[in-house]
Amino acid sequence: MGRRDKTVEPDCNGRMVCTERDRLRDWFKSPLGQQLAAREKEELDKVLVNLFGFHLLQVGCLLNEDMTTASRILHRVVVDGDPDETATLVAMYGVPDALPIESDSVDVVLLHHTLEFELNPHEVLREIDRILVPEGHVIILGFNPWSWWGVRRFLSRRRGPPWCGRFRSAWRMRDWLSLLGFDHELSRWYFFRPPVQNEGIMRRLEVLERAGERWWPFSGGGFLVVGKKRIFTGTQIKPRWRPNGSLIDPRIIKPSASNSSTRTPSERNREK
Repeated sequence: MGRRDKTVEPDCNGRMVCTERDRLRDWFKSPLGQQLAAREKEELDKVLVNLFGFHLLQVGCLLNEDMTTASRILHRVVVDGDPDETATLVAMYGVPDALPIESDSVDVVLLHHTLEFELNPHEVLREIDRILVPEGHVIILGFNPWSWWGVRRFLSRRRGPPWCGRFRSAWRMRDWLSLLGFDHELSRWYFFRPPVQNEGIMRRLEVLERAGERWWPFSGGGFLVVGKKRIFTGTQIKPRWRPNGSLIDPRIIKPSASNSSTRTPSERNREK
């Protein structure tokens, strides 16, 4: 699938989605972005080791490193609509709401901060539902609006990435997945420190990680949600109405050949 023109896809603030994702890649190279990426890798490792199948798809490539090394799935593919020129992990081009993937073919899908920067996140999730096999899993990584990171976004005057994205809570993701027929399997929050670029301050604030996990576990700057595609099995329900208007079950009383009601008038006259 070919690249889309950057000039035709403005984001929610009128800027270019592809340009914003390019800037988000640059942000992940900063000290704060690297610390967040390392923490997300740890959380992903805990989840991926327990998911099985034949095919794993990562939608979007923000880091030039494999985030899925802990997975036992051998065939792992990264798809991106406009990857960085130095990205070596991208195997195919495709946009999240129109993936060049066959329906019911992927076992695990990873959305790494994808929904915050898409114009139609609902369409993206519908597309994920289309390509997942029954009982397949989707993993969503996002920024938590109910955290220090959400406060930073609210107070920020400069809306560069990631603050220009639309932060949505883990509960909102769970609701959206439920509407599509997914079962919720896991929600986890991480990175309880405020978003500070100074590495020295961040080291001194590491105590907040342990305290946050124990005392305010829902206030992490990032979240991970795992959903499982539900299987709908058709069960035949027999109608209670009778096509002939009778309330008698035809299986109980069956007309026999000797029953007078089944003989013609001429046959009954000959018997008389």
